[in-house]
Formats: sequence, structure tokens, C-alpha cells
Amino acid sequence: MKKSKVRVAILMGSKSDEDQLKSCGDVLKAFGIRYTTKVLSAHRTPKETVRFVEKAKTNGIEVIIAAAGGAAHLAGVCAAHTDLPVLGVPIESKSLKGLDSLLSTVQMPSGIPVGCLAIGKMGASNAAHLAVRIMALKDQKLASQIKQHKAKMRRDILATKVDF
Repeated sequence: MKKSKVRVAILMGSKSDEDQLKSCGDVLKAFGIRYTTKVLSAHRTPKETVRFVEKAKTNGIEVIIAAAGGAAHLAGVCAAHTDLPVLGVPIESKSLKGLDSLLSTVQMPSGIPVGCLAIGKMGASNAAHLAVRIMALKDQKLASQIKQHKAKMRRDILATKVDF
């Protein structure tokens, strides 16, 4: 059986962001999508970040998920150096609860788009779900899996009983 290729890159500005991004990997695994994770910083490793992003498409990457806290320029740097979809996840910070990260990620100049998701774990999960939907545009198997997933969520909600 042919081994599937890595299709998504999950980049984080710091190892400390890992806990908030775990759900991102969990979602991709559930859909059978191979991914790679890397710690790269827009500020501390700018050359390595650009080098990775510029080679991503050639290496089979279809979507980049970039998560960072504080100044949170990682997603913007990625978007400036590729034509792949870049999904930004603002990391929750202690000082401003992630609002600094959110504003840095969402306020991109025209022509350098970043799809910005919610702050923290929920944003990481939804970044993976959005990556799956993007790839499903050209992958009928993924499109079918999305329909099944949505049907399961619907069934689960309708089966919920509330007693009070």
C-alpha cells in the first residue's frame, strides 16, 4: 500500500504553543490526513521560516496552519511567502488573553490573506476542520468524510437529553 503524503504543515512560534495545538493534530488524524509539525518563529528564525514556507508546495503541502502568540506574525510571514492557504491560530497569552495574538493575526494587509480562527484550542481545532474542507474541494473521499462527520454531530445533538 502506498504511503500517503504529508498534506498539512502545522507551524508554531514556540514549543509552549503545543498544548493549544493538540486538537489540530487530533482532527487531522481523525480524517486520515498526514501532517508535519514544526517550531518556527517569524522573529527568532525568520530565514528558516521563509525557507520552509517557500518549499512547502513543492514538498506536497496543501495548507499551512500557523499558530503564534504575542506579536503573532508567523501566519503573516507565511502568507507573504507562499500562495498556499494559510490559516492563523492566535495563541492565548497570559498578558492579554490572546487578544494581542488575534489582532496581529487578523489585521493583514490587502493581498496577503490569512484565514484567522478563534484564539487557542477551539481555533486550532477549527483550523484543522477548515483545512480539511479546503482539501475536500479536490478530494471526494474527504468531502464524503465531512458529510459523515456533520451527520454524526447532528445525531449526537438530537440524541442529547437534558433533565432539570
